[in-house]
Amino acid sequence: QLQLVESGGGLVQPGGSLRLSCAASGSSLGYYTISWFRQAPGKEREGVSCITGVGGRTKYADSVKGRFTISRDNAKGTVYLQMNSLKPEDTAIYYCAAGPPGLPAIFMIQAYQYWGQGTQVTVSS
Repeated sequence: QLQLVESGGGLVQPGGSLRLSCAASGSSLGYYTISWFRQAPGKEREGVSCITGVGGRTKYADSVKGRFTISRDNAKGTVYLQMNSLKPEDTAIYYCAAGPPGLPAIFMIQAYQYWGQGTQVTVSS
């Protein structure tokens, strides 16, 4: 069974950068579609970025376009989220999730079978 572990969160000042990692174990990351979601206090979980396993298509929420970049290294079993020009409104718990091979780049929470435990990102001066 696929297990996901996020890392790389922390406290950063506005305008700073962080790189989140989502490491897979128990099964090959292979052709899974991987998405990053985030959830701020009192708000619903929302999709941030997605990368498909087949074709490597990417998708970004409008709020992070041009600032965040998703990538994957299947050999290392890891997906990354490079976050630049961070804003206070990016503060949230960030989760990675894996959907079945062939899943298109979508942010439908119910489509994702496996979830990590989350990593806290706080953007504050």
